[in-house]
Amino acid sequence: MRKDPLFDLHATDGRARAGTLHLPHGDVPTPAFMPVGTRATVKAVAPRDLYALGATIVLSNTYHLHLRPGDELIARLGGLHAFMGWERPILTDSGGFQVFSLAGQRTIDTNGVTFRSHIDGSAHRFTPETSIAIQENLGADVIMCFDECPPPDDHAYNVAALTRTHAWAERCKLAQKRADQALFGIVQGGIFPDLRAQSARFLVDLDFVGYAIGGLSVGESKEDMHAILDVVDAILPHDRPRYLMGVGTPEDLVECVARGVDMFDCVLPTRMARNGGVLTRTGRLNIRNARYADDPAPLEPDCTCYTCTHFSRAYLRHLHRANEILGHHLLTIHNLHRMLDTAREIREAIQTERFEAYRVDFWERRRISYE
Repeated sequence: MRKDPLFDLHATDGRARAGTLHLPHGDVPTPAFMPVGTRATVKAVAPRDLYALGATIVLSNTYHLHLRPGDELIARLGGLHAFMGWERPILTDSGGFQVFSLAGQRTIDTNGVTFRSHIDGSAHRFTPETSIAIQENLGADVIMCFDECPPPDDHAYNVAALTRTHAWAERCKLAQKRADQALFGIVQGGIFPDLRAQSARFLVDLDFVGYAIGGLSVGESKEDMHAILDVVDAILPHDRPRYLMGVGTPEDLVECVARGVDMFDCVLPTRMARNGGVLTRTGRLNIRNARYADDPAPLEPDCTCYTCTHFSRAYLRHLHRANEILGHHLLTIHNLHRMLDTAREIREAIQTERFEAYRVDFWERRRISYE
């Protein structure tokens, strides 16, 4: 429904792309990593921390916010931006992944899905029209079509699911009323190149302003994921943004940007932090390890995040072992910094035509340990 240009592509280096998304609540430089704020909060950090880290866009979840506190309540309170105190862009997913993960608690038909809440067992129904209506109530800058996320390796099931996903994409376009929200179609088709190509071509014909690639990072191998990205990259229009849903480690950012992806999200950096996992330039470390009990070094040498410039591994290990909330907060800050900084580095490398050199150096660093 948007008529103005959503995406400017500024530079390419091979298939890697650097651009800018123009959204009502601000511009988003790409490649972009989106911290995940499922329930209108990125776990363990405040919006002021996200601003300080340089996050330009966050993701929230349609399914969870519809169930609690309710999208109509959020709309009455001024929309999701006002509700969560975040003034920059927001992307909401359609709720499809969460609904379809409720095995045994949902029934699929041609028109939509009937399911029971994981909170209290109450009955609910999502259709393409209700998913769009909920996302319009939330008021996100970027919204997603309602789709079916099937098991990646069942060809027959993927054929049937793709028929539903494509019909629902058409209905989502017709249901959209707000002109200030960018609606993305979602390419599905499991690990099957023929179905992915079919899905990409169908959605391109519908002329969405952006395209998401769903149903990856759900158990398939990295090789399969990369092969599918190669297929869709050749079909999706180069003047539209591409969003790889639910994927986002430093390694994924590098390898998937190399295959034409612009946007990422993942709960891994924040979830790892709450379990003592730390992302670094050379790999990962576990702060629970006894070797850090008296270690005065920061989590990562030369890291400029608040955590690394103020606290030692010994202190952070103490916080984690004592189950202090501050420990979760500080590790989350570091992990988000590492993800956002990786995206910034990749963008700079693309703009200066040295992405391949950056990619080689990225993997070389992972063969070196500073511990």
